Amino acid sequence: MCMDWEALKQRVAACTDCPLHQKRNKTVFGVGDENADWMFIGEGPGAEEDAKGEPFVGQAGRLLDNMLAAIGIRRGNGVYIANCVKCRPPGNRNPEPGEALRCEPYLHRQIELIRPKLIVALGKVAAANLLATDASVASMRGKLHRYRGTPLVVTYHPAYLLRNLPDKAKAWEDLCFAVRAMRDLQSGALAPT
Repeated sequence: MCMDWEALKQRVAACTDCPLHQKRNKTVFGVGDENADWMFIGEGPGAEEDAKGEPFVGQAGRLLDNMLAAIGIRRGNGVYIANCVKCRPPGNRNPEPGEALRCEPYLHRQIELIRPKLIVALGKVAAANLLATDASVASMRGKLHRYRGTPLVVTYHPAYLLRNLPDKAKAWEDLCFAVRAMRDLQSGALAPT
């Protein structure tokens, strides 16, 4: 898939590759700096995202914005935010493997175009799809993984953190780990590929 940004956005907007397109209001392509060093990837859009066409706009989005601010970055400024699937799964269920597989080329092309220095996978579904693993978030935390050569850190999804407040401290540890990894990448102490 060798599309530029505009062709990719048009292709996603017209996508009928899986049944998720049947009930969507809007596709949720992604948002942010198209030359970002940081890329945050969640699982799929919820009801508010489906209505607005933008990822992480509800309560979980506000928490994500606060998480970004806590490490000195902000949405749209050196950060790009996307999801594994571009259409809302019914009832906010997790995307099924076939749905994520159909959207994977779009996400991969976004990553190719952005060329982030670091990807942060938000939650088990995003990590499972990006890393092709069934491992738990707990077992993936605190390690530097790779998605097709790009360094990747795993943390909890903001929606999960809203339901499990004690794990916010663990998410903070993950963000601090990500900041250290980014520093190493920017200084050349850690090779990007």
